[in-house]
Amino acid sequence: MATRTGRSWFRITTGILMALVCAVLLYQFWLFAQVVWYNYQNPGSSAIMREELSRLREGNPAFELKYEWVPYDKINRTLKRAVVASEDSNFTEHDGIEWDAIRKAWEYNQKQEEAGRTKMRGGSTITQQLAKNLFLSGSRSYLRKGQELVLTYMIEHVMSKERILELYLNVAEWGVGVFGAQAAAKHYFNTSAANLGASQSARLAAMLPNPRFYDSHRSSNYLNSRVGTLTRRMQMVDIP
Repeated sequence: MATRTGRSWFRITTGILMALVCAVLLYQFWLFAQVVWYNYQNPGSSAIMREELSRLREGNPAFELKYEWVPYDKINRTLKRAVVASEDSNFTEHDGIEWDAIRKAWEYNQKQEEAGRTKMRGGSTITQQLAKNLFLSGSRSYLRKGQELVLTYMIEHVMSKERILELYLNVAEWGVGVFGAQAAAKHYFNTSAANLGASQSARLAAMLPNPRFYDSHRSSNYLNSRVGTLTRRMQMVDIP
């Protein structure tokens, strides 16, 4: 009797585990299909956009995001260079993930936590940020980070570097309710992404790590200093 009961529980447990594995694989296949879709189709929104719109509408139900898709050749090369210089200087060389940068960021963040400081450093590449912005959320967990890494490899396998950068520049957050290069250019400089100057592009790139803060602190000392640094560095990076 005990043996039969043991076998029954083993079968139930095995069945549950197999169902969970199948569910995970189906979810990954669904995500891969979306990656393939976005290789050819432009997104009307992203996971981060939808999350932020929901948050903003809690205070203003009529709030609308500022977002306008613009093709790669309509984005000034100075912005492409500035963003790569700021966010991922080896963008054209790596396969989506820079493990050494992740390790250094983790070590830095551990020291910050031990010292009781809140300022953290990210080690994500542009492809990783695209994976998070387009498909995931702004939450922090090991599970979300693991899914981000899987999506990053999917994206790098399917898309060209030019398409990855085009998508990133169009879905990146650039202020409170401001998404994409075209909306950012209009919001901050009353111009188009095609007509951005070098200094303007450097300023937009410098805002990316904390765009909501810099939306209301546009002349901070750090931001001005960072703009100067990026203006010098942006000519030294490769772009697709």
